Amino acid sequence: MADAPPQRLRVGLTGGIGSGKSALAALLAERGAAVLDADALAHELTAPGGAAIEPIRAAFGPAVIDARGALDRAAMRALVFAQPAQRARLEAILHPRIGQALRERAPSTPGAYLVLVVPLLVESLARWRAEVDRIVVVDCPEALQVQRVVARSALPEAQVRAIIAAQATRAARLAAADDVVDNQGDLTALQRQADALHQRYLERVHGT
Repeated sequence: MADAPPQRLRVGLTGGIGSGKSALAALLAERGAAVLDADALAHELTAPGGAAIEPIRAAFGPAVIDARGALDRAAMRALVFAQPAQRARLEAILHPRIGQALRERAPSTPGAYLVLVVPLLVESLARWRAEVDRIVVVDCPEALQVQRVVARSALPEAQVRAIIAAQATRAARLAAADDVVDNQGDLTALQRQADALHQRYLERVHGT
């Protein structure tokens, strides 16, 4: 398949932890969207031999690198929550590299339109607003976020709530949204919304 044209519709998909970003992204991919996930790229960058490992080691020391040579996520999570200024240092290393990887891979990722899954898009809105044509927010109540994350990760509820508190507020995400997907129902409800969203984006692509 030929590379997609450079002016392809670009959609930024975001939401709080446990909101269902990955589920919606998968549904849009099934329907023909090109999907690139910033979290997946971050994992590549912080895997053994990843491009961000040595800059992270230089900035934070060997204590945040595990025996395999990958980022020790638990150690880094503890560090950034104990010292919020360290989060900015980590983001300064990761975010430009994630952005570069997204731009490099986008042209060769086939699909009717491009979906960039960016968990912290609203937290970095000034930078991302120019990179996307639409922002879609997956939304659900905080209590449901906590329930889902505790169930899937076995993290203590207090830690999950701390992660949520460190992210943009629900109100801030909704204020930034061009499109909102309500994900407090079941999979069938999410599939119906994915169908409607996909159709809306196809209409924009084809100018109808």
